[in-house]
Amino acid sequence: MSLRIHNTLSRSTEVFTPLEPGHVRMYVCGMTIYDLCHVGHARMMMAFDVVQRWLKVSGYRVTYVRNITDIDDKIIKRALERGITIRALTDEMIAAMHQDIGALGIERPTHEPRATEYVSQMIGMVQALQGKGYAYQGSGGDMNYSVRRFEGYGKLSGKSIDQLRAGERVAVLEGKDDPLDFVLWKAAKPEEPADAKYDAPFGAGRPGWHIECSAMACALLGESFDLHGGGMDLQFPHHENEIAQSEAAHGRQMARFWVHNGFLNVDNEKMSKSLGNFFTIRDVLKHFDGETIRFFMLRAHYRSPFNYSDAGLVDAKAALTRLYTALDAVAADDVATVDWTEPYAARFRAAMDDDFNTPIAVSVLFELAGEINRGRSSALAGLLKVLAGTLGLLQQVPAVWLQGGGAGVDEAAEIEAQIALRAQAKAAKDWAEADRIRLALLARGIVLKDSAQGTTWVRA
Repeated sequence: MSLRIHNTLSRSTEVFTPLEPGHVRMYVCGMTIYDLCHVGHARMMMAFDVVQRWLKVSGYRVTYVRNITDIDDKIIKRALERGITIRALTDEMIAAMHQDIGALGIERPTHEPRATEYVSQMIGMVQALQGKGYAYQGSGGDMNYSVRRFEGYGKLSGKSIDQLRAGERVAVLEGKDDPLDFVLWKAAKPEEPADAKYDAPFGAGRPGWHIECSAMACALLGESFDLHGGGMDLQFPHHENEIAQSEAAHGRQMARFWVHNGFLNVDNEKMSKSLGNFFTIRDVLKHFDGETIRFFMLRAHYRSPFNYSDAGLVDAKAALTRLYTALDAVAADDVATVDWTEPYAARFRAAMDDDFNTPIAVSVLFELAGEINRGRSSALAGLLKVLAGTLGLLQQVPAVWLQGGGAGVDEAAEIEAQIALRAQAKAAKDWAEADRIRLALLARGIVLKDSAQGTTWVRA
């Protein structure tokens, strides 16, 4: 079977073949760095982490670019509020992002360009668009893109020019020839800090958001590449505008496949900072370990919206524990290469080749675990570990995970402290206190196991 990916551009699932045999070039719109990332952001990065992992498993060399927007209105505002430079703020937030998503097993992309490092390429692209008649300077000094000049506008989102005109909300008085036109280059304002201004032939200012991704993608992947991804909220206008800019400037299709992940919701409403219904990755990691959060997300198909909840994470932790328990009972064989004709492996691969269907792939892992529990097969235990590894799961020592699995760092330390207090009580022959601690932990689902080597714990 061949890998098939749902293409937003064609609104269908298509057989995937890269433009260059054996090499996949993919671009994903990353974070605007002004604050800590929330778990909705993690959902997007997780989706494309799985995509790039499976492409590699499928034998492709992958050049994966996930950008960082480090110049933006919100970034400027936050830096001014804190009294620090834009660079100091973005350096701090990038380091925090790497720490937080690293805890979820999200791998670094091949390239992680910062927008501020590619301003010259953005200026060059605006000049190219101006030279071809697609860009003009408005009365306020901004460089704008003339949407009506691009015949294919709306092909990604399915929105026609007439539909967009019917919903106009942007006044022509903003210095645009047409309300649909968007900004390529924002003219500098007197009140903005010096580190938010860049010199350009059409006046000092800074790039618009849309031109940033077009320029970085072209610089690192070429004028035409295989796959462009991001959250479904970026489909319009961001990705639509990227297509308009890039294809007008280069005269070539920007990306063959456009892939969009569904939202992570809270009470069926998109998680976002603007709505205030978000949980930072860092806060969730205080209560649940990174692999549990990862598993929670992989139980849903990347294109499907699903709800965040503590109950869902608790259930994911219990399910992940069942898989680790199967591996803890049997010594797993080392599996260097997978025999994809083996029935479990074949079903797993069929699921992943069907638009990265992780829910079905995970169900195969549970079938394998059940067979391991029945037959105690080391070969199947090895297969379970390596198949799960393609999703970034089950790579910890099972006994270690079972002892601390699902506990945040703070919780694990607190449990160990309770065990130490119980040991002191036993040494003082205070059996009532020792038993009280044991029963209190048991009520929380923590089972203590005493042996000659000491006391360990697992989750019930």
